[in-house]
Amino acid sequence: MTDSAMRPIPAVGVICLRGAEVLLIRRSKPPRVGEWSLPGGRIEPGERAAEAALRELREETGVEARLTGLVDVVDGIFPEAGLHYVLIDFGAEWLSGEPIAGDDATEARFVSLVDADRLLGWDATRKVVADTVRRQVARARSERE
Repeated sequence: MTDSAMRPIPAVGVICLRGAEVLLIRRSKPPRVGEWSLPGGRIEPGERAAEAALRELREETGVEARLTGLVDVVDGIFPEAGLHYVLIDFGAEWLSGEPIAGDDATEARFVSLVDADRLLGWDATRKVVADTVRRQVARARSERE
């Protein structure tokens, strides 16, 4: 299947921060089975993207969070799996719950930002995590001023 033959699928990702840690899951389904990633998934018909982000976060990790804003929109094109996702990535602040893998994950845990950079295998994911951290630091600075 060629890239142009794949129908784009709208999906969400959540960069959930708890202090100096980010929540990661180990994927149990294609694409990128077994790799560490962000919690997220497909947007259901009639569902708003932000609602999908919080639903997917709960389903995959059991964690509750508050969305802090849109971070980026990334194309995830995986020809080997015949998939093209349009990933709408949201930043989030952890509110409650300890991660428990569910749904599409075999593991879920908060990891240090240094460990996340090492564990994440896709440059686009490392970038949205770094962008979210930069935004959090800037927001904390402006709140102090």
